Amino acid sequence: MKKILLLSDTHSHLDEVILKYVNQADEVWHAGDIGNIAVTDTLKKHKPLRAVYGNIDDDKARMEFSLHNRFFCEGVDVWITHIGGYPDKYNQDIRAEITKNPPKLFICGHSHILKVIYDKKLQLLHMNPGAAGKSGFHQVRTMLRFVIDGEAIRDLEIVELGKK
Repeated sequence: MKKILLLSDTHSHLDEVILKYVNQADEVWHAGDIGNIAVTDTLKKHKPLRAVYGNIDDDKARMEFSLHNRFFCEGVDVWITHIGGYPDKYNQDIRAEITKNPPKLFICGHSHILKVIYDKKLQLLHMNPGAAGKSGFHQVRTMLRFVIDGEAIRDLEIVELGKK
């Protein structure tokens, strides 16, 4: 069993409220637009980190993290990318692969819009944690936390971090 904290679009922002939730997790996953690499350096000091770079990230982030991160956590096939779209509107760059070989859990960021949608056609769970940072059009900063237990994804919780 693993307790996961999922965040995205920090845009160089990391504060004590986020770190409180980091310390309650077993792993932290970041779906891109990290901003300053100091954000991920700090996260890694607290917990194991899996991350991808986003469209605003510089060469340092792109050297450390990939565009896509596909892995197994317990018995769950996970795919994290920054610009992935959502069910019936997947990004054209990933549409063929996700249709041919769908993961059980597909995670992206970019939109700053928190979404959790089950894709019945591909039988996958899509998650976008919204934005944990203070840059962008979103009004409330958000993250997600959940548990992966064997092949089950459970105990999903929206974490609201307050107004930006």
